[in-house]
Amino acid sequence: MSAKWQELAERTVQQLKSNDYPGRGIVIGLTPDASRYVQVYWIMGRSENSRNRIFVPEDNGFLRTEARDPAKLSDPSLIIYYPLRHEGGAHIVTNGDQTDTIWEALRSGGTFEQALAKRTYEPDPPNFTPRISGIVDLNDKQNAYKLSILKSNENDESQTKRQYFHYEKAIAGYGHFISTYQGDGNPLPSFAGEPQLAPLFNDEQETARFYWNLLNEDNKISLLVKTIRISDGEVSLKVINKDSEGGV
Repeated sequence: MSAKWQELAERTVQQLKSNDYPGRGIVIGLTPDASRYVQVYWIMGRSENSRNRIFVPEDNGFLRTEARDPAKLSDPSLIIYYPLRHEGGAHIVTNGDQTDTIWEALRSGGTFEQALAKRTYEPDPPNFTPRISGIVDLNDKQNAYKLSILKSNENDESQTKRQYFHYEKAIAGYGHFISTYQGDGNPLPSFAGEPQLAPLFNDEQETARFYWNLLNEDNKISLLVKTIRISDGEVSLKVINKDSEGGV
């Protein structure tokens, strides 16, 4: 199946390369040497408020968004949040404050799905931006990773469509990709269909640069790559912020 996987992943790469505005995106999968799970997350923006952000790692392994220039921050409600948190062997990545909802649920014995059942899409009409979430739980013996999309029904706010994708086994060298939007528009069209296969590399810096270079130069803001070693849970994190593309 390797040729098929490669073909599907290359299709995703070409779609991302030609898409001016996929919005926020998540890729979760496995390194080619099968030693580490990988989480990729990026943010994009069109408005001055959305573009006024950076990723800030914390000493505890969490990561938050922060205003690059606090004086220009006009509305923090949907742009300042924790994309990354972890609890035990469970590593959460999302595009909004549902990270906290999942984290709090796990701490009290709940599940990824139970936490997201309490949430809907973002309250930003007319787009009703999807909430996209993912988790790698080293203690979950049934699933390698999970992804979720919560979105409106064709921009109708009366109904939330809840999609969950459970991957029992990861494919070495590949992950699955979801984003908030299919492309630019007014309103912005929500991501549709199943997660798409996407390539990953053993070196997190290579993965970070690969996806950073695929994203539209004007709209990309920040990107992170987190890896979790399967054998002992060791974590590594690489970050690129547009204002300092050397990363950290």
